[in-house]
Amino acid sequence: MLKTPYYLIDKNLLLKNMEKIAYVRQHSGAKALLALKCFATWSVFDLMEQYMDGTTSSSLFEVKLGREKFSGETHAYSVAYADDEIAEVLANSDKIIFNSISQLQRFDQISRNHVRGLRINPGVSTSEFILADPARPFSRLGEQDPSKIVQVIDQISGFMFHNNCENTSFERFDAMLCGIEARYGELLSQVEWISLGGGIHFTGENYPLDAFCQRLKHFSERWGVQVYLEPGEAAITKSCTLEVTVLDTLFNGKNIAIVDSSIEAHLLDLLIYRESAKLLPNTGEHEYMVCGKSCLAGDIFGEFKFEQPLQIGDRLSFQDTAGYTMVKKNWFNGVKMPAIAVKQLDGRIELIKEFTYGDFVQGLS
Repeated sequence: MLKTPYYLIDKNLLLKNMEKIAYVRQHSGAKALLALKCFATWSVFDLMEQYMDGTTSSSLFEVKLGREKFSGETHAYSVAYADDEIAEVLANSDKIIFNSISQLQRFDQISRNHVRGLRINPGVSTSEFILADPARPFSRLGEQDPSKIVQVIDQISGFMFHNNCENTSFERFDAMLCGIEARYGELLSQVEWISLGGGIHFTGENYPLDAFCQRLKHFSERWGVQVYLEPGEAAITKSCTLEVTVLDTLFNGKNIAIVDSSIEAHLLDLLIYRESAKLLPNTGEHEYMVCGKSCLAGDIFGEFKFEQPLQIGDRLSFQDTAGYTMVKKNWFNGVKMPAIAVKQLDGRIELIKEFTYGDFVQGLS
């Protein structure tokens, strides 16, 4: 048994998502790029690249990782490129998407022979969190004004929209796409490709895949464009757990269990968005507040129910921990970094990476 804490990626569960992505690619004609900002654990790219068309990125390092570790296309996007990195971004990408007209014009000369796109912000999204809302007031993410965009249409061949955030509703997706068509239709007909970004949870249970495929195909044919999707969470949902061990229990008005992990360091989005971890089956008459081992007072995974009282040494398995975890993990408090393990298709569990004190030291000065 592996020593906790560790992330455990199950390839059989990952495969279920990949098969749905392949179905959408086949029946809609859309291409699918893995969003590395969400998941970049390249030890399972050997499986994922068989079902996807490439990667999309948000930085120079992600662009390079996509080019080196994932076959297919490599798309580059950044909120802003620096002068000293643009050449390397271009050298490692097939397409480059600029966030603003200003950036497009600034790097017009050096990128002239590259496939170029521009991010458009339609001013509406499905995000429930202002922190993550790309259409928030005064958003810096993309251009909005069609009259300005049309002036640079001859400098680009495609657009990227990213306004589906945590969107599980096909009806909502369809309505927003209709809004994009109504506002930007004249522009859409002048380009060759359109990325609709990520945040569309089309691999979720009971999602109407056939209706989704038909809508994408209709959009592609209407405007004469190649459609791209950029699944992040949709690619890896429910494929990974964070395995931890109970280190201590106490009672302070509530039953409390402390584990050998930390949301501040290992599941940071729980802290950022004030959400609870997922722990199944979460049934029984014994309720505990499960907490991390860092000194942060709010380092709390959540409150859960158990069939039996928790004991020191018990193992817990937090569900659905692939997205925005391994790419965000940090060394807060010097808490031991979770290892990364993969459950292969044949059931073998393989330890891929362990982190040591040396890694902690090397990340500092």
